[in-house]
Amino acid sequence: MSRSKTRDRLARLTALVEGQAGVGRWLVLTHDNPDPDSIASAALLAHLLRERFRRRVTVGYGGIVGRAENREMVRVLGIRMSHRRNLVWRNYKHFALVDTQPKTGNNSLPDEIRPDLVIDHHPERAATRRARFADIRTEYGATATIVGEYCEACDLELHRRDATALAYAIRSETQDFRREYCPRDRDLYDRMLPRADNRALGKIQSPPLPIDYFRTLHRALDRLQSVATLVVSHLGTVEQPDIVPEIADLLLRLEGRTWSLATGRFDGRLYLSIRTTNPRADAGTLMRRLIGRRGKGGGHGMTAGGWIDPGRGGEMGPLEDQMAEKLASLLKKDPQKLAPVQLD
Repeated sequence: MSRSKTRDRLARLTALVEGQAGVGRWLVLTHDNPDPDSIASAALLAHLLRERFRRRVTVGYGGIVGRAENREMVRVLGIRMSHRRNLVWRNYKHFALVDTQPKTGNNSLPDEIRPDLVIDHHPERAATRRARFADIRTEYGATATIVGEYCEACDLELHRRDATALAYAIRSETQDFRREYCPRDRDLYDRMLPRADNRALGKIQSPPLPIDYFRTLHRALDRLQSVATLVVSHLGTVEQPDIVPEIADLLLRLEGRTWSLATGRFDGRLYLSIRTTNPRADAGTLMRRLIGRRGKGGGHGMTAGGWIDPGRGGEMGPLEDQMAEKLASLLKKDPQKLAPVQLD
């Protein structure tokens, strides 16, 4: 069924691309502060557009590639990406979003631009229905799996670099198949891993870490709070927002905890990440309820992220406490019992 769906949607995509009046350059955008899934999806879609349809393509992103593993992935695999500050929008005629959707607040596509193509594995947003073509598969663990299946469906040659990017993206996004994946993710991973560059994978998974990483980790552990099965840490000012979900993942490994919240301040915004071990949860909806109209957020069943702009003069400290207490209440835990976790 999934292979048939991919073939059918590839036929629709082909009709869209080949039926466009004029060729024009494509811009493929990741979500801001891209992770391995978004990076690999964009690189593979660009490869597909170039090799299958002979289109000129640029891969763009906003924010920063901050996490050490993500920077190493881009460096080792030679993935070419252009920051939004270097993009001239009028130079592009066609636009694609991968691992993100229009008007979600986590990508750099201007709201007035209607995307030609959206590929994602997050729940569909209303604005996505305006796209000329959308492939949203919430049952998939990684967007890269969807794009990889497109490449296979049209018999596009995937080089060693592509196989490495796909294998790492799927492994990273599913946390080594410990969360939210489907058989299609596992099947593609099993096909890609023997073709991947194991030395490159090793470098990506174990990159040198800057001293600031350890400073942030120290703050995270020093500021632990908990109530029942919820653990929280406010990291304060961070060097890059990618560290916030990384810490949220780590906190979830604390014995006896099934929910985690990490927050971090970056570039005037408060970034939030929620994680849970409950496969029946809906962390994305929970994040949107937590943030309300004060920012943007979303996610999957077991993972979610978002940000709040406190506005000029807004104080971060009270906002952090408010978010932790509100999450505790939403999870039906007593916010008044949030207390520091003693590690000694």
